[in-house]
Amino acid sequence: MTRFVDRTALITGGTSGMGLATAHRLISEGAHVIVSGRTRQRVDRAAAVLGPRALGVVADTADLNGLDALMDTIKTRYGRLDIVFANAGVGTFVPFAEITETDFDHTVDVNFKGVFFTIQKALPLIADEGSIVINASWTLHRGNGVLTLYSATKAAAHNLARTLAAELAPRGIRVNSISPGYIDTPMYPAAALSEAEAAAITSRVVAGRFGRPEEIAAAVAFLASPEASYINGQDLVIDGGLVNAIPA
Repeated sequence: MTRFVDRTALITGGTSGMGLATAHRLISEGAHVIVSGRTRQRVDRAAAVLGPRALGVVADTADLNGLDALMDTIKTRYGRLDIVFANAGVGTFVPFAEITETDFDHTVDVNFKGVFFTIQKALPLIADEGSIVINASWTLHRGNGVLTLYSATKAAAHNLARTLAAELAPRGIRVNSISPGYIDTPMYPAAALSEAEAAAITSRVVAGRFGRPEEIAAAVAFLASPEASYINGQDLVIDGGLVNAIPA
């Protein structure tokens, strides 16, 4: 497939998991991809794996100076962006009463502030008719204990997708979000769970298993492609039926 030939994409948090899988997918369809991450080692490893059409840049999305430097690098190297996948995120999974101000600031800084300013600072580079995809979460659709802070930031990120879809429509820029369910990634590795914990999770999923990063990548590629030209301001839930169906 060649849907993204001569297209340039930025993927924040692109050094592992869903971000890295999406980078592989877009490159396989002809795109040039910039992946950002917070450590040199992980960025270099991802760029080496992705090959010559990838550029790895060290940037913390919660650091606005780092975002400015990232955009300057993209402008110098490529001149424009056609796709932005605002994927970088962190998880804080503790009971509400135990959340500290440090937890709050860090989670909001990455999951909402980082997404907000990634898009704002990328906007001058995004070509008309471009596409922005924000990584939200199934947790914005269904209350779940110990996910209070995480869920709130993801709900904010999804709301940003809807409001930006309206604001950027005159330029033909589409903005959507995705809400992955339980995906087997380094941030939430299925192998790290006990057999009982894994069984408890998959028993709630109609598909009966964890999702794969490649399945998220396929959805992001679709939303970024011309095939999704009439999809805007939406949230695509990719969860194996977790939110909307009850296992038999």
